[in-house]
Amino acid sequence: MRPGIRERIHNFLADRGLRKTMQREAIIEAAFSTTEHYTAEELLRMSRKIDHSVSRATVYRTLPLLVECGVLKEMDFGKDYKFYDPNYLEHPHHNHLICVDCNRIVEFEDQHIELLEECISKRLGFSPASKSLRIEANCDELRKRGVCKNRKPSRD
Repeated sequence: MRPGIRERIHNFLADRGLRKTMQREAIIEAAFSTTEHYTAEELLRMSRKIDHSVSRATVYRTLPLLVECGVLKEMDFGKDYKFYDPNYLEHPHHNHLICVDCNRIVEFEDQHIELLEECISKRLGFSPASKSLRIEANCDELRKRGVCKNRKPSRD
């Protein structure tokens, strides 16, 4: 786990009068033991590998706390469920490319995109407050070869 995250979460919970429980600790450990994006159900499975007693309800109550604390970013990629991005603190300006064929999420940063967003905003008389760039794309490897090594089971 990245330095300072656990302490930040513990301080946040204490400020709200919430207890530090074994289930929450397992969820926190699972949430920040990966750089991959995940859904609440995927976080539940990862958490149960650490502590089999983690409940679905505790995961669903803890996720909004982690988002409110500012250590996790909730992402809407146009599905019936949200994704959670554990890389937000280290790379707050990254963007996402989502492969509609293999369900892979690729993070990227590009100074040219940031400059373009700034220029467009200024030209239209605005100052950017936040941004979110999501590119949905088709997998070239799947199109060319009929198979993609990155293809994961569908989350739908």
